[in-house]
Amino acid sequence: MNLKEKFRHVMDFPKEGIDFIDITTVLQDKDAFKYAMDSLVETVKDKEFDLIVGPESRGFIFGAPIAYVLNKGFVPIRKKGKLPYKTIKVEYELEYGTDILEMHEDAIQPGQKVVIVDDLLATGGTTLSNIKLIEQLGGIVTDIVYLVELEFLKGRDRLKGYDVHSIVKF
Repeated sequence: MNLKEKFRHVMDFPKEGIDFIDITTVLQDKDAFKYAMDSLVETVKDKEFDLIVGPESRGFIFGAPIAYVLNKGFVPIRKKGKLPYKTIKVEYELEYGTDILEMHEDAIQPGQKVVIVDDLLATGGTTLSNIKLIEQLGGIVTDIVYLVELEFLKGRDRLKGYDVHSIVKF
């Protein structure tokens, strides 16, 4: 399947000049969604790791089912104020502002191996924030997996030293 053809492009969203890659068209197409999920699972199934971390919110869509299929734990990273227990946090920059991400302080034990799963790699800033949270708790990021990578934004360059995988590249 040519999964690349299944994405919708929304021009000038969320601001002028941005070509937003919309994943909802893949999610609503049962065959495309199955192909995407199978491809993501295939990417990490033979890796040695303990947990999958998925950042809010689209990392939940892909990360939790992969954790289920591979019999691994799943750890959510959420925006500020969304988690009920004690958290650690990191502030990060977006293309259009700043935000704060949080993770439960007991979500990862020192030495646990972690795979980060998210929908899209753009500049890599959000992923770097995820890495900071994981490593602050003593976790080891073994792999980072995306459904989509926007190669022209060179986010992979900011993630040197980590094994980065993507299923579809634009």
